[in-house]
Amino acid sequence: MKETCAVYRTANFIGKRWTLLILLELHKEKSSWKRFSWLKKKIVPITQKILSLRLKELEKEGLVKKRISNSEFPIKSEYQLSDRGMDFIKVIKEMKRWYLKCKFPDKACENCECDVCPF
Repeated sequence: MKETCAVYRTANFIGKRWTLLILLELHKEKSSWKRFSWLKKKIVPITQKILSLRLKELEKEGLVKKRISNSEFPIKSEYQLSDRGMDFIKVIKEMKRWYLKCKFPDKACENCECDVCPF
């Protein structure tokens, strides 16, 4: 598979550790902006360095929007899914449907509004 292949490129960025969890956390409470510190608390084992790196990558891919509030100190960075990011959430939902249908049915996860994930 060539590095320019769309499937290769998609797998390359979503296959990185924490990427999907970051997208899912940003999807919760859909319209609100989330601060870096909020994301860090929600994804406890992630380091600040990796969270920062993944957010930059997601912003570069156009899945995440960033805004900086410098009206007070300390300066705050906030993040939100872009329209492209919201479109990608549909892909994650399809992955879940496929998994439940074809692999390992999970009674707790079959409920679309489970308390573990936002679907």
